[in-house]
Amino acid sequence: MKKEDKATVIAQIAETIKSYSGFYLVETAGLDAEKTSAFRRACFGADVKLMVVKNTLLHKALESLEGDYSELYPALKGSTSLMCTNVGNAPAKLLKDFVKKGDTLPALKAAYVEETVYMGADQLDALAAIKSKNELIADVVALLQSPAKNVISALTSGGSKLHGILETLSKKEA
Repeated sequence: MKKEDKATVIAQIAETIKSYSGFYLVETAGLDAEKTSAFRRACFGADVKLMVVKNTLLHKALESLEGDYSELYPALKGSTSLMCTNVGNAPAKLLKDFVKKGDTLPALKAAYVEETVYMGADQLDALAAIKSKNELIADVVALLQSPAKNVISALTSGGSKLHGILETLSKKEA
């Protein structure tokens, strides 16, 4: 590959990484054609961009970006696929589904999610448990609505209790 071509590829990889909020480095070399196709379809369905990249080009692309990605460099060995996502836990859930089917691949090498580096396949459960921005917003809204719902239900139930007490007292006096 010519030096100009390499520079173009490095720039494309860097642009792809910049356009997403997180990425995973995954080992996919041992997958057969059928499983590779199924994995690519699953990634497409989950809105995850999957790219097979050369480690040296990915290393240079990471160096060209702002931020410190040096913790990821040890994971750049063997064949590497780059999974880019805007939902931090989507690739982890995909990988867990493949592991549940009994597949050892694709295997997580490392991930950069929410400005945190995760190294090794043992981090898959932690990554799958990360909540997306929309899930966190829904949790906050539910927490904010909870006290209001409690007050309204207490007032409505208290009102009917009070009405019942007053009615009972008025009948006793008569």
